[in-house]
Amino acid sequence: MKNFKYVKISKTKKLRYIDNYYKKKLYIIFLPGFMSDIDGVKPRTFKKYAIKNKLGFLAIEYSGHGKSSGVFTKGNISEWSNDAKKSIKKIVKKNNFILIGSSMGAWISLNQFNYFKKQIKGFVGIGSAPEFLEKLMWKKFPKKVKQEIKEKGVSIIKHGDSKFKQRQYEYPITYQLIKDGRKNKVLSKKISLRINVTMFHGQKDEAVPVSFSRKVLALFTKAKKKMVVIKNGDHSLSNKKNLKRITSELDRIVKNIF
Repeated sequence: MKNFKYVKISKTKKLRYIDNYYKKKLYIIFLPGFMSDIDGVKPRTFKKYAIKNKLGFLAIEYSGHGKSSGVFTKGNISEWSNDAKKSIKKIVKKNNFILIGSSMGAWISLNQFNYFKKQIKGFVGIGSAPEFLEKLMWKKFPKKVKQEIKEKGVSIIKHGDSKFKQRQYEYPITYQLIKDGRKNKVLSKKISLRINVTMFHGQKDEAVPVSFSRKVLALFTKAKKKMVVIKNGDHSLSNKKNLKRITSELDRIVKNIF
């Protein structure tokens, strides 16, 4: 099922990806979250759906993520958005597609609307986290942590639910990442496409408030919009029951296009 491949997007950069190739078909594109890879259950589930329904599929690892080239601490939203853009141009080409953005992947997805408005036919967000670096991290960091990041350039940050070890995340946060995030503001840019947009968010998301998904929905002025808050759902929404709900919604959007 995995069949990992690599795409060269510059002289020094190769990104790992999985796909399902169709020359002239609708594609499903999955963009993962911060420090995530494509070894998990989400890309496998969506690829399986694409194969079953004879659709194209693409999931990528940004530079510094998973087994793609590059160093994570040198990356930022601008670079990872560019990784997605170049990968889509090289692999999906002129085909239309539906974006699925998980956590930070929703932020990266929103940036793709700058380049592919004519090709994007739907958007699904999972625990969407646009502008999280400033709103959920920097603004909440103690002065001591902010000072360390400014002086040393990086600090290891713990994020999530401290009561449950499996819901805790450790991130190396660099000052250049924070500053670049400020250049990638998306929550004030209205999008007037007539597409289906659905946001899924766990009611008990330990990392990102539900309000972030609502803010994403508010950006779309002419879309058919849907907000799904999953009772007792966490940030990842990766269990079978949740993925079944997300895939069912994806299927509805696909059938709406054809």
